[in-house]
Amino acid sequence: MRKSIGDKIIDWIIVFIMLLIIIVMLYPLWNTLITSFNEARDSIKGSLYLWPRKWTLFNYQSIFKTDKIFKAFMVSVSRTVITTILNVLLSGLLAYVLSFKDFVFRKFLTVFMVMTMYINAGLIPTYFLYRSLGLIDNFLVYILPGMVGAFNVIVIRTYINSLPPSLVESAKIDGATEMRTYFSIIFPLCLPVLATVALWVAVGSWNSWFDSFIYAPKQELSTLQYEMMKILASSMQTGVRQPDYLASSNQTRNMVTPNSLRAAMTMVATVPILVVYPFLQKYFVTVNIGSVKE
Repeated sequence: MRKSIGDKIIDWIIVFIMLLIIIVMLYPLWNTLITSFNEARDSIKGSLYLWPRKWTLFNYQSIFKTDKIFKAFMVSVSRTVITTILNVLLSGLLAYVLSFKDFVFRKFLTVFMVMTMYINAGLIPTYFLYRSLGLIDNFLVYILPGMVGAFNVIVIRTYINSLPPSLVESAKIDGATEMRTYFSIIFPLCLPVLATVALWVAVGSWNSWFDSFIYAPKQELSTLQYEMMKILASSMQTGVRQPDYLASSNQTRNMVTPNSLRAAMTMVATVPILVVYPFLQKYFVTVNIGSVKE
């Protein structure tokens, strides 16, 4: 069917509005990127729009010139990968168990998990609990509290309930155990929701810095986001001292500025998530087209 002139005008207006929204959303990230690659003293002049005036990698070299940032980066990567894998695995298993309507403790566990989403003991009791468990200054403080998410379990359970019950019934008739049924049938069909949950957990774990500040003050357990927070605080607040490893030489102090360091650190903390997202995006639009005919 040929579109009328009015329909074409509306289409062009919609395209223009969407392009405008994309530009508004992407420009702050692009400006941060070109600032991180621009010479620090030149970026103070401003007027950086689409391209760096004076290219340099010194901002990134200043960040990675010691092994402290690299160690913090590895800690962030380790906690993100381990937490994401365990959360997806354990939340999926628990959601599968709660999907059975004849499970005796189904209602009790569901109510208990929902209550944890609304009721929190607070920071001080949580700190004392972690200390009694020996988690203070321990890498496990990044892992154990995030192994299962109540909201994630509910989301996965809802998705499992939308699957045909005949899948589980046919597996039981063939003699499959519950674990075999989950990993061979349910798990592959739940890839879209599991990928979504994995992205939620990964982003939350990657961006977290407050737990490092409170529960793991040792430098060996510092995360990349916590180091970035200290740089941001040093450049935004009066009287807050910049980390020593970023101002250990006169050359560094002369060639970097808080703004350039902030831009470079922001890109270092952002790029890993941007790299992972395209690999998970395809699962967001996956539609489960029934595997069994009722």
